[in-house]
Amino acid sequence: MERIEKKELKKLIRENVKTLYRKTLENASPEELYQAAVFAVRDVITDKWMKTHDEYYERDAKVVYYLSMEFLMGRFFGNALINLEMFDEVKEVFAELGIDYNMVEEAEPDPGLGNGGLGRLAACFLESLSTLSLPAYGCGIRYHYGIFEQRIENGYQVEVPDNWLENGDPWGIKRNEYAVEVKFGGNVRAVGKGNGEYRFVQENYQSVTAIPYDYPVIGYGNNTVNTLRLWEAKPKTRLDLKSFNEGNYQKAAEEELLANTLTDVLYPADEHIQGKELRLRQQYFFISATVQRVIARFKKKHTDFNELPDKVAFQLNDTHPSMAVAELMRVLVDENDLPWDQAWDITRRVCAYTNHTIMSEALEKWPMELFSRLLPRIYQIVEEINRRFVLELTEKYGNNPDKIRKMAIIADGQIRMAFLAIVGSHSVNGVAALHTEILKKQELHNFYELYPEKFNNKTNGITQRRWLLHANPKLAELITETIGKDWITNLDELKKLVPYAEDAAFRSRFTAIKKENKIALAQYIKETKGIDINPDSIFDIQVKRLHEYKRQLLNILHVIGLYNQLKMNPGLDLVPRTFIFGAKAAAGYHRAKLIIKLINAVADVVNNDPTIHGRIKVVFMENYRVSLAEKMIPAADVSEQISTAGKEASGTGNMKFMLNGALTIGTMDGANVEICEEVGRDNIFIFGMSAAEVQQKTQEGYDPWMVYNMNQEVRMALTSLIDGTFDPDTNLFRELYDALLNGCGGRADEYFVLEDYADYARAQWDIDRAYRDEEKWVRMAILNTAESGKFSSDRTIRQYADEIWQLPSVEIV
Repeated sequence: MERIEKKELKKLIRENVKTLYRKTLENASPEELYQAAVFAVRDVITDKWMKTHDEYYERDAKVVYYLSMEFLMGRFFGNALINLEMFDEVKEVFAELGIDYNMVEEAEPDPGLGNGGLGRLAACFLESLSTLSLPAYGCGIRYHYGIFEQRIENGYQVEVPDNWLENGDPWGIKRNEYAVEVKFGGNVRAVGKGNGEYRFVQENYQSVTAIPYDYPVIGYGNNTVNTLRLWEAKPKTRLDLKSFNEGNYQKAAEEELLANTLTDVLYPADEHIQGKELRLRQQYFFISATVQRVIARFKKKHTDFNELPDKVAFQLNDTHPSMAVAELMRVLVDENDLPWDQAWDITRRVCAYTNHTIMSEALEKWPMELFSRLLPRIYQIVEEINRRFVLELTEKYGNNPDKIRKMAIIADGQIRMAFLAIVGSHSVNGVAALHTEILKKQELHNFYELYPEKFNNKTNGITQRRWLLHANPKLAELITETIGKDWITNLDELKKLVPYAEDAAFRSRFTAIKKENKIALAQYIKETKGIDINPDSIFDIQVKRLHEYKRQLLNILHVIGLYNQLKMNPGLDLVPRTFIFGAKAAAGYHRAKLIIKLINAVADVVNNDPTIHGRIKVVFMENYRVSLAEKMIPAADVSEQISTAGKEASGTGNMKFMLNGALTIGTMDGANVEICEEVGRDNIFIFGMSAAEVQQKTQEGYDPWMVYNMNQEVRMALTSLIDGTFDPDTNLFRELYDALLNGCGGRADEYFVLEDYADYARAQWDIDRAYRDEEKWVRMAILNTAESGKFSSDRTIRQYADEIWQLPSVEIV
């Protein structure tokens, strides 16, 4: 592989600091040193990048376009160095220059261009595509502000803007030459073609220019550099001078305002109609820009559109990009004069849809009024797709109005985007075996009946390059020393570690590395939170988006239960434990934000109660993000994966913890089911109802008061929410109390927190007992790492490429 000599690298960094900032190394800030280092290695990256795309173009390779509203890439620099196999050299170069490399890496902003799992999965998939030499683009939006930066003030979440572009963007390359126009609003006029057919023309519209910024996605140990293409909106004309000169200043700046707000913020809270409108605009904006660009690229080499499915695959990452079905139809029919039937056949063969949710409320629906006003031509196309689909249903099921209303793309005044994606795609996949089965049997059963051949499962995965090689270098080094380095590109190799669970020397080193990681996290918590935690305690970690179904509330109620036990019985035999949380709640999600306040209120009481002698501690880490996850996950002893069974589609945090030797406490939900299969029931702590039991309980009804009356621990924990124990304002947490017992604006205890509490507490005592046997615990931890091979995103992407996209790899030499 092409490399830079260390001497040359030093020279480049020095020169870049001088050229970019008019400074010397000695007085440059960490941020300036970081940017100088990026520009030093970008030469190597750009050469590979250009070569990759030249090769794709010359070979006329098939390309997959992974369409996603979110890409949570994490910091670029460290990952780029790992995949270029230059990490050690760059670290040495900085050491020789008298600079702490970690300080430089920490100076890079962590772009929050995603809400959580969906965006992080997309990032893992892009990295795997490059590592497997598969031609691919990730396509999304270059939000100026990512998901908010979370601050905790007086225990409450406060959102502040995430201005990741504040100090420039050394990774993105602006591609003005690929700019396209995206149109909103106006009206549609039919123009006769002279042969009895019509062409449809959008008029009186507002438009913006979509400008792509390209970011390199570097494959590990090869020469492939694929592209993450993020679109930014710019006004078509800076200022309508005519309107301005006539004194109509607002109209003059209208286009500029539209463009500026369009890609300003990662899609906003959409409780109000303006929020909904902006989100719909964002979706159409990046989809239209991508589809137009893809077709323009295709036409450079091809005149026959029937070849499009052999050259292009669109993967719709959830319902947000499902507009691609209608936009591709628009471009084929309106702009390239294809007959409808031919265009429809092509569209279905190009598009494939990934469903990421079981919760029907998360399957996007748009009001017809909003959709038709904002996207008049797209609405017409969706109407026609729906008309033809309803005919297909009538043909199959006869005149069955109830069935048709349940399955129609347009019904009850709404456009159902998931249904558009299913009807307009050749493949519909879930993201874990259980999830796919639930889709087939419940949520999408009618569609499974109609199109059984479309449905398939692709269990999610994570990239071991970021989540082990970069996040946990000492463990990675031990593994490489023990079984060789092939695991970096073939995670199944980790199975070779299984016999080492019986090797005392290996166990000892494995334990020492975990301890070092725990000490490092304890120091970070002391520096950032001022809380002293015991590195010998069990580090019990739950990090993910805060949502009621993920049941952070169950976790903190159990902490309250333990605290109450310690207060009543100071001699309670308990292994010291540190409960660590990290989570952002959606800005408009009141109850989730109240749970954050509760966790912090419990932390304040528990951490400052001298009578329990620090035997339990509670820490809420603010602003959970990829770079923080890389500190927390390697230090975890216990991984909390406790969603209500049947609610979590897959989860990927569960895989990251497992890979790093944490033991899972979890329900049989999402990918936990497959983790349990891989590692064996003896090496995981399973509790709670199954998905089938949850469904049955939901249908039959359930009375949480029964649990309250029968279980003293639950009763005391709930009472402490409203008796002033955690806040003198006894009404503050009353809503949580009511939601669990009486149903506050919904079913009582909708996510079965109280129903699963006793079994959860039992599993936690099982953990306490297992941890006391150090040799047993480390064996279990090693087996978790050893059996995590299935959960590499390389395996997932290989399955997508072979079974959905028919995408051959292209080796770049």
